[in-house]
Amino acid sequence: MPSKQELLDLQFIDARHKLIDLAAFLDRIDRHPGADDYRYAALKAALPILLTARPDRARAVLEAFSDHTLEIAQSAPFQGAFGAALTERKLRVDG
Repeated sequence: MPSKQELLDLQFIDARHKLIDLAAFLDRIDRHPGADDYRYAALKAALPILLTARPDRARAVLEAFSDHTLEIAQSAPFQGAFGAALTERKLRVDG
């Protein structure tokens, strides 16, 4: 099993790049006119999960974007996915 130091040596630059890319995306969204939608709200609501000490952050972020609706749709309006749930829910950051 690699040490924290070894993981940082191997993956820090990639993680740093992803965070800078996300920050740049949020900057671009904020600079443009128009209303925020559920995807932007879901993204911002999931960000605090990254700062928690919980051991399942990846799962928690995935769950934050997941649709937990129990009703089965009669038909799909299109083929594909939105990447975030259309319904607004409260996210539990603490697990």
